[in-house]
Amino acid sequence: MLGFAIALFYHEAMISRFAEKRLLQCVVALACLVPLSAGLSGVFQGSAFLGGGTINLDSHFRYLSGLLLGIGIGFLSAVPDIERQAMRIRLLTLVVVTGGLGRLLGLLLSAIPDHSMLAALVMELLVTPLLCLWQHRLAQRFAN
Repeated sequence: MLGFAIALFYHEAMISRFAEKRLLQCVVALACLVPLSAGLSGVFQGSAFLGGGTINLDSHFRYLSGLLLGIGIGFLSAVPDIERQAMRIRLLTLVVVTGGLGRLLGLLLSAIPDHSMLAALVMELLVTPLLCLWQHRLAQRFAN
C-alpha cells in the first residue's frame, strides 16, 4: 500500500486531490499504529517490553514510551484535516527523525540491534519523512 501511495506522490493526475487526501489519511492512520502500540506497550510493560533492566532504566523507558505514544496521538489528531496540518506534521516528523538519528548513531557506535529496532529505524528515517513530503504535496494541491 505504501508503494502505491508513493507512486501517487509523483502522478497527481491519477486521482483527485480528495481521493489523495483520503489515501493519505488512511496511510497516516495505519502508520500511527506503530507508535501507538509500541508506546502503550512500553508504558504498561516498562523495560520488560524489551527484556528488562534496572528501575531507573524502566522509569526512563516508560517516560520515552509515553513520548512515543504522544507522537502517535499527535499524528493521529492530524488525520481529519490533514491537508491543513503542515506545521504539526513537520514538527512531529522533526521529532521522529531526530530520534531516528539518535538510534542510527547508537547502531554505528555499538552493534546492530534486532529486526524490530531496524524496522523502527526505517519508520523514523524513511517512512515518516516520506509521509511528511506527501502531506506537503497534498497541502499544495488544496491551496491551488
